[in-house]
Amino acid sequence: MTGKAIRIGIIGAGQNTRKTHLPKLQAIPGVALHEVANRTLESGEKAACDFGIPHVRKSWQDVATSPEVDAVVIGTWPYLHCEAACMALESGKHVLCEARMAMNREEAEKMLRVSANHPDRVAQLVPAPFTFRVDRTVADCIDKKTLGRLLHFQVDYQSASLATSDGLLHWRRNKKYSGMNTMVLGIVYESLLRWLPPATWVSAVGCIFNDTALNPENGKKESVQVLDYLSVQMQLQNGMLGTFLISETGHCAGTPAVKIFGDRGTLQFEFVPGGKLWTASRKDENLKEVTIPKTDENHWRVEEEFINAILGRETIRFTPFATGVEYMKFTEAVIHSVQQNGFRITL
Repeated sequence: MTGKAIRIGIIGAGQNTRKTHLPKLQAIPGVALHEVANRTLESGEKAACDFGIPHVRKSWQDVATSPEVDAVVIGTWPYLHCEAACMALESGKHVLCEARMAMNREEAEKMLRVSANHPDRVAQLVPAPFTFRVDRTVADCIDKKTLGRLLHFQVDYQSASLATSDGLLHWRRNKKYSGMNTMVLGIVYESLLRWLPPATWVSAVGCIFNDTALNPENGKKESVQVLDYLSVQMQLQNGMLGTFLISETGHCAGTPAVKIFGDRGTLQFEFVPGGKLWTASRKDENLKEVTIPKTDENHWRVEEEFINAILGRETIRFTPFATGVEYMKFTEAVIHSVQQNGFRITL
């Protein structure tokens, strides 16, 4: 594609797309935002006006199959990811799809199959960004066995509620739009997969504390079907045991953290963008902050990576469809375990 602009079609110009993807794509030489379709024609026209996009389409299908588009950015909620991604790939487009790959494992695996049938097309998921700063350092520490034999890990991610019982129903708590995706479950697991092997089994219990909310689409109070408390036990392929505690009912619960324990040392990371990393050996009484060399820090460059992959300059690291399938498999297994009162599910 050298010598001509890469024309981008936008399916869903939501908050993250407008805040991040569109301006960063516009900043890349040789990239042109060509057309957009949003939930309504009016909102699509607004996005086109704000970002100088010349064409507004009435439907997302028009963008996915447009002969004037080389690549598609899917910025919708998960309910449309599979259908839109597959249609775009089958129409010869490169695809950058928003995180929370699909509604469930079946849809994720279909997306991977379709992408495999079009190996000359780039298929990328927007990655979880929380661990970018420390990924190389943590992976290096584990690979060099600085912690010794890995024993177990613990993830504690608690936050305030997306909505109280008299608040509006957020799309992430609306099963119609989010499917099996639950809080930050898949995001945390995707991040851990950069350092550790996949899980072999999970056992989980969960609860819905804030179990009603007002649906903004009709103004009616509805039952919420997505968990806002989750406790997961698991074992990884290397025999390591692990625990997730994830909650959206954790007012003033403190900074989310990941802790990894080995027989020779401990690692602890603040699971927030730009979070600090600490370590301690068995001889240390306290954790010590780790200085991350600037050359080892990863940064957000999703849009640049996508365009470079289209041009054949690099391959996708953050995040290929295969990794998305892994976190959707894990997410679905956790939900099935909750539905069976903590029954151990083998992945």
